[in-house]
Amino acid sequence: MRLEVRTIASMEAVPARQWNALIDADQPFLRHEFLHALEASGAVTSATGWTPAHLLVWQEDILVAAVPRYYKSHSRGEYVFDWSWADAWERAGGDYYPKALTAIPYTPAPGTRASISARIEKPAAVFAALAEHCCDERLSSWHLLFAEDAEVDAWKVAAPELLERRGVQFQWHDAGYGDFDGFLAAMSSKRRKEIRRERRRVAEQGITLSRLTGEKIGSAALAHFYRCYQMTYLERGQRPYLPFDFFQRLQRTLPEALVLVQAQVEEQPIAAALCLQGNKTLYGRYWGSEVEADCLHFETCYYQGIEHCLENGLTRFDPGTQGEHKLMRGFAPRQLRSLHYIAEPDFRRAVAHFCAQERAHIELYYRQAQERLPFRHNVTISQRESS
Repeated sequence: MRLEVRTIASMEAVPARQWNALIDADQPFLRHEFLHALEASGAVTSATGWTPAHLLVWQEDILVAAVPRYYKSHSRGEYVFDWSWADAWERAGGDYYPKALTAIPYTPAPGTRASISARIEKPAAVFAALAEHCCDERLSSWHLLFAEDAEVDAWKVAAPELLERRGVQFQWHDAGYGDFDGFLAAMSSKRRKEIRRERRRVAEQGITLSRLTGEKIGSAALAHFYRCYQMTYLERGQRPYLPFDFFQRLQRTLPEALVLVQAQVEEQPIAAALCLQGNKTLYGRYWGSEVEADCLHFETCYYQGIEHCLENGLTRFDPGTQGEHKLMRGFAPRQLRSLHYIAEPDFRRAVAHFCAQERAHIELYYRQAQERLPFRHNVTISQRESS
């Protein structure tokens, strides 16, 4: 049966019910409410360099696939950096921007990017139809970021000219620990003592932690979180990507996905971290503090999240990008994959050479990171197991 691919200029152009019917329950960032909040709050618009151009695949009058896509006039907020590619192409006299991007804005969390209905018996046909629209020679490039392995493989079959890059993030996985003490028991004695010391140090400073979920996150708690979130950017001389209105919209439309960790001294909030959760995974995303306190970041952003997972049956905790310091706190390395279509053949060959060299370094880094895990019997998380 014939597939028709259409482009829409905003999330408002598709009913939330139809879009969300395709979305995996572990993917809060792909939900209509999240993507619409980005656009409606002004965080993702042509004025900020993100022009929505989402792809919908229809089979007769039934929506069978959806892909978030944007035309970008810069490379900020992506976390798979192509600044050097843009510079090289523009030095050669080309126009790198606008480019096309399939990713979740400002959100380096791995997950599904092409959501396809279970009624489609041969998803390869959907990927082939989508590839014709994404690999558009009128633009310099198209980039697919932080997709899961099975999807990356499907895209590469549909469009063999796609170039692959690798990266590394650190994620926690429940290996049947039971509770936080069980998690620590799996570690070497040295690391177990160090984590206990870090948690004790937070308590010795008079700091207590609480976790608020869903509708228990009140307006005052959300407003305090946003002040802290702003400070994280202001300390670097930057403005935050996301306005307060974005978080207010999530609070109204997607409360079940929100987990707010709040640090307090004498019942007064001093720091906060806002996470999103699916049915299996906790995603740590936004953090800030009004004070400098020893080990507070580790407690608020890592240990509280691990405890939340263990208490609520979540099996994976993705705390965000960067940070080799996560290794020593039980977060295992995971290789992530991205795909890149480069329209100009000579430039594509140069980028392919770069990707091949980079991948060798990533492979070495990944192996070295695995060797530094603090468990008594090192846990190796395969790509399939971590998906």
